[in-house]
Amino acid sequence: MKRPDRRTGNPWEYRVDEYKKVSDASLIGYDEVLNIKLDSAAFHGIDFDKGNIYLIGSDFLQVISPDGIEIFHKEFPTTPRAFTVDSDRVFIVFSNHIAHFNGNGMQVSSWKMKDENNLITAIAAYGNNLFLADAANRRILRYTTSGEYLGMFEGKSEAGQVHGFIVPGGCFDLKVSIDGELWVVNPGKHALELYSNEGKLLRFWEKPSFTEEGFSGCCNPVHIAILPDGSFVTSEKGIVRIKIHKPYGDFQCYVAPPEQFKDAVYAPDLAVGNNGMIYALDFNTNVIRVYSPL
Repeated sequence: MKRPDRRTGNPWEYRVDEYKKVSDASLIGYDEVLNIKLDSAAFHGIDFDKGNIYLIGSDFLQVISPDGIEIFHKEFPTTPRAFTVDSDRVFIVFSNHIAHFNGNGMQVSSWKMKDENNLITAIAAYGNNLFLADAANRRILRYTTSGEYLGMFEGKSEAGQVHGFIVPGGCFDLKVSIDGELWVVNPGKHALELYSNEGKLLRFWEKPSFTEEGFSGCCNPVHIAILPDGSFVTSEKGIVRIKIHKPYGDFQCYVAPPEQFKDAVYAPDLAVGNNGMIYALDFNTNVIRVYSPL
């Protein structure tokens, strides 16, 4: 038996350093054109609507121009958990209720959630529908934009299936495309799944891989956004990187390779702006990174 200090390295150890470098520059399809330095570390969500950047923080909603000039700042008595902006409608989830604001920060309505035993990590709006990702209970909650509870679904494509949404941690995102397609991240399966409004699984793609083709670790991607052509912008933890995947999952390019996130821990939150611009809220450096297609 070998002494511990004379043993060779673990042959089953994951070696990820090689995946943290991009040797082929042609795989990078975006250029980082601007950094917007934020004035505190309290920010935890980003969205984009009507030419402006929306941010939520520990107790506030802030709207800034694409070059970082503040337009307005609204404070709250409690912490917002998640939010979405859709055509001048701002929906914010708090611990026990949902509030609807207009694009100028004026409250339109508010209602209590049916079940307060949840951890809402994402919300999306389309038409008269709201969809909320509940990481604690691994389900999607459905409301109308006027507050009517419509039910929930757990991501099982058919009766008797042993798994639905697999959410090992607090990473559980969803988005609705401009065409009204509801896409939900199933992070434990490294998958993106398309659902009908009522919760029927329509199709999916999954890419477990350390390479740029897919997603690694226990639960990825952490955040997604959807481009107008249906392609996905994805943000990962572990190997922190931002990528574009085509509508059916094929890797297209890097937005930001791992080299841009040395020693980073958190996956940036994402928003899609005008003309293909991508805004990444980098929690590791407290900046918004702005990327333009090459």
